[in-house]
Amino acid sequence: MEHGSYQDQSASTFSLADEDHTLANSLRFALNQDPRVAVCGYSIPHPSEALVNIRVQTTGDPAKEVLKDSCQDLMMICQHVRSTFDQAVADFKNIRGSESQ
Repeated sequence: MEHGSYQDQSASTFSLADEDHTLANSLRFALNQDPRVAVCGYSIPHPSEALVNIRVQTTGDPAKEVLKDSCQDLMMICQHVRSTFDQAVADFKNIRGSESQ
C-alpha cells in the first residue's frame, strides 16, 4: 500500500505487511546506496504487528520506481551471497573429500 501526494511522486511511504527489521533494514541499506535517494527510513508501528512502513524521498524520480530498483538490487545481492556461499561449501567438500583418500 502506498501513501503520498499524487502531485509529488518523489516522496512516498510504503507499507509492507508480514515483514520486520530483517527486510526493512536491508531495503533501507539498498535504498541509501542509490544516488537518487535523498532520505529514506523505516518504522514498525507496533512490535506485535508484522508491518513495516518505509519512507522514501528522492531527488526527483518517482519513489515507487526507486523502491522497485532497490528491491531488484537487493535480490541481486542475495543471489550473489547465496552463490558465493554455495561455491565455498562445494570447495570445502571437495577439499575434505580429497583429504580422506
